[in-house]
Amino acid sequence: MQVARPTSSLVNEMSSGLVRIALESEKQQGSARAVMNGRKLFQEPSWTMYCNGRKCGYAATRTCGESDWHVLSTVRSVSVGAGVIPVLDDGKKGGASEGELLYMRARFERVVGSLDSEAFYMLNPEGNGGPELSIFLLRI
Repeated sequence: MQVARPTSSLVNEMSSGLVRIALESEKQQGSARAVMNGRKLFQEPSWTMYCNGRKCGYAATRTCGESDWHVLSTVRSVSVGAGVIPVLDDGKKGGASEGELLYMRARFERVVGSLDSEAFYMLNPEGNGGPELSIFLLRI
């Protein structure tokens, strides 16, 4: 799933306290039938995104591209943490890409409420305090 919000803005939100992201997808006509036929919550094609109660954009389901696989292979050995990796040249700019990609990797606890709701709570590796980041998926 691709979220249309820069990681740096999420980091800024997290530095000021808890971050709660809600992704809402509307049920389309026949969607109830699709759920009954095995359509999973993650298979919804588009989402409205809210961060700490404010509407802030959208998210869309998509397949991994070459640059996504590059990021995943680069952070494969990282179990928990945050860092910066160089951006892979995608060939669209006619030269070497500039910039870096900020990533965050953590363990999440998954809580399934129903076929139409799931939540993910980031677990603090030190085991103290509550989740700093919570992500809610809702089909309404």
